[in-house]
Amino acid sequence: MNIKKLKLAEAVFLARFPDGFADPAMAPIMKKHNVRNLTEFAQTNLSRTQFNKPDHIAETIIKIVSRSSMVSMFEKPKFRDFVRSLNSHEKEHLAFALEKRLYGRAKRAGFDELLGMLSHHKLAKWSLISAVPFYFAPKKEAFVKPTTAKGIIAYLEVEDMLYKPRPSWEFYAGYVKLLNAVKKEVHPSISPNYAALSGFLMTTI
Repeated sequence: MNIKKLKLAEAVFLARFPDGFADPAMAPIMKKHNVRNLTEFAQTNLSRTQFNKPDHIAETIIKIVSRSSMVSMFEKPKFRDFVRSLNSHEKEHLAFALEKRLYGRAKRAGFDELLGMLSHHKLAKWSLISAVPFYFAPKKEAFVKPTTAKGIIAYLEVEDMLYKPRPSWEFYAGYVKLLNAVKKEVHPSISPNYAALSGFLMTTI
């Protein structure tokens, strides 16, 4: 990672927004993305006690994806129709896989199971597989937007990371590790969550 270029981006961003994402000028953007409210909704409705109700889990993730400002308008109805087309057994499988992804030690297994379900319906998109985990834990999980991820990797000259359109746990884990390394180098006001941190970089690249 090119630290010099990262520090330059930080200086440019803070010159424009001295208080980082708490700067008054950022308020319209923060309101548009509404991460705080969606996180509260996700954490309440995806609490551990809810996972014995597959229908509730299914409707909750539809609402999260539908309300996300970062998921494409073209992908939202396709995702909704996919989830609602599942039978009761498939919804149980979906809930079980998501529970593993959010809570279990087998997060990779949960990721791969969700990816398998999405792939079967031709919905293996980075935004769809990363949205719910991000809103559930925005300081630990990343929202992967292809153009943003590719731009950050290129700008910071990260040579050992190769973006691919098909989601994979290997890339996701590496991308989170990269964002965590960036977070350690910049002012805390720039990194209230991983999506904001990515946004800071894309604003200045």
